[in-house]
Order: sequence, then structure tokens, then C-alpha cells
Amino acid sequence: MNTSLEVEYWVIDDDGELTPPESLADVSEYTEREFVEPLFELKTPPCGSIAELRTTFVEQLEGVLAEADRIGKGLVPLGTPINCDGIERRPGERGRIQREVLGSNFEYASYCAGTHLHFEKRNVTDQLNALIALDPALALVSSSPYYQGERIANSARAHCYRKEAYAEFPRHGQLWNYVESVGEWSRRLERCFEEFEEEALAAGVDGDAIAESFSADDVVWTPVRLRDEMPTVEWRSPDAALPSQLLRLADELYAVMETIHETNVEIGDGGRDDATGYVTGEGVQLPDYDTVFDLAGAAIRKGLESTPVVNYLDRMGFSVADYHPIATQIGGRQYVTKSDARELRLEYASRLESDVEQLAATID
Repeated sequence: MNTSLEVEYWVIDDDGELTPPESLADVSEYTEREFVEPLFELKTPPCGSIAELRTTFVEQLEGVLAEADRIGKGLVPLGTPINCDGIERRPGERGRIQREVLGSNFEYASYCAGTHLHFEKRNVTDQLNALIALDPALALVSSSPYYQGERIANSARAHCYRKEAYAEFPRHGQLWNYVESVGEWSRRLERCFEEFEEEALAAGVDGDAIAESFSADDVVWTPVRLRDEMPTVEWRSPDAALPSQLLRLADELYAVMETIHETNVEIGDGGRDDATGYVTGEGVQLPDYDTVFDLAGAAIRKGLESTPVVNYLDRMGFSVADYHPIATQIGGRQYVTKSDARELRLEYASRLESDVEQLAATID
């Protein structure tokens, strides 16, 4: 099963201030700028195994970090920049139209850096439903509780996206319910596009501009997406985090995705009174959607401090004790000043460099 990884990282200068990536975006065909000035994205090509994904991701990071060292910049593995001055969006029609439709709430998305995992399409309905059910696993790598200095949730990024940026358009940014078929998913996308188009036209956006910038395939920013052009099922729940943390998560998530290809997937309690949701070699049981939604909310608010979340992830095949989310390590204060945020960004840029060095040593 081919798998690929995309990670967004904040770019900083030697003082910890956010700065554009400049030449970092030109390191390879898999590096590019994001829709806000200080955000940079690194992608891997499709990889046939987790071992290949690990090697490819680390080698790409080594190339980017070499260029970053040359130009005096660093990469920060945090879901938000903690606290900073206003972040500028890069010019572009998509961003302009989104701002017209979402209003000032769209600004929340400018402070979010995440991770996207792509899985080759197989039994797509089961893949979609499994990734919906695994949304609470975002707690394993949550990396920032802060939005503009205020502690708002264990995963401030997920909170900002779901509760703020798309608060008025929940179908466009929040977790969807399970589906019975790919056709049902496609019809949902079509309805979302129609809703977005209607709101954009009402806001005065030209119809041709909408058609040139958006389609049903890319009009939503939900935690799970079906990508026709790749073609993959995409899981967008996690924050940006240290490479070793993301690779551990990718490894365990890949194992679940392989399991659902080889066994039966059912939704409900499966007749077991002792557990709601589990993964075994004999079958995969997904909880009902309301249970998943509640667990995802607890994962965003409390992370691994939520006992129900920890117990659930353990039943779903994750080695929870092996994860040490950054958010838990830095989340002890209710407020972080801009000066302290700069220091945290510098600290975690340094930790990312050390993390890549350690990963490279294991590969060599």
C-alpha cells in the first residue's frame, strides 16, 4: 500500500521570529511555500512501505535542514506559532475567496500547521470510515495548546480549525459521519461545493473565479478527505510534530489500514460489553459516530490526559505509552508571551535538528 506524508513547518530566523522560507521552498520538487508567509510544506512521493517512507522523509529533511543552516533559518514542529505578531497570507485567489466567504474567522487558519498522511485507495469506504474513527489519535502528537499566547486546548490547531475558522460552515471543516459508499461521500462533496459557491456568489465573488479556484474535490478542509488526483484517502487530523513522532504515528496507522484490508470492518459495539471500538487480527470494530465525535472532542481539549481517549487508542492498536506529545511538555502555563514563544520556537527548531540526526543514524 503506497503511503505518503506531508508536513507543514513554521520557518524562523536566528532570533526565533517567523520568516518566509525563501530558498527552502526550492530545495526539491517536494518542497513548497504554504498559503501564509512563514509556513513551509515538505512532501514525500508515494512510498511502498513504512521503511521507505522513513528513509525518504529523513533524507528530504536532511536536504532542507542543510539549506536552512546555510541561510540562517530553522523549522519549527509546532501546531501553532504559540504567540506572534499578525501572520500575512500570500496573495492568491483561493485565499481571497475563502476570506470573502468565511469572514474574519478565516484568520484562525493562518496560525495552524498540520500533518497529512495519504493512503493508496483500496477498499475506500472502509478506509474513510476507519480514518474517521481514528480521529482521536491526533492526541498522540498534539504539539501546541496555544493560540496567540492563550492556552485554549491540548491541540489548539484542531480547535482553531473546527471550532473557529469553520464554525459557520461545519460541513467544510469538521469531522464527518461514516458513509455507506463512496458515492455517498461524493454527493456530500457536491453539496458542500454548492453551499460554498452559493455563499461566495452572495458575497460578490465572480462565478468564473470560483470555478477556476475550487471544485468539489478541494472545497472542504475536513480531517478526512478523498483525493481523486493522487488518488488517495487523506488523514489530516494531526498537528505538525517532530519527525520521529510522526513516523511512529504513520507506522501504527499504516498497520491499522493494512488490517482493515485483510479483515472485516463493522460499526457498533459488535456484541462486546467490555469495549467500544477495537482492532484485532480477527476484525475491526468502529464505535458509533457519536462516540467517536465525543472522543475526538476530548482528544482536542485534553489530549492524553483523557482516560477514555487513552483506553480507546490502546484498543485501536496504538502504543500510547510510547508517545510524548509536545503539547504536554510545553502546556503548563495559561499564557505565553511573545518573547517566551520565540524561545520555544528556537528550542523546538533545535530539537527537530537533533531528531533528524538521530533518525538518520538509525537509517545509516
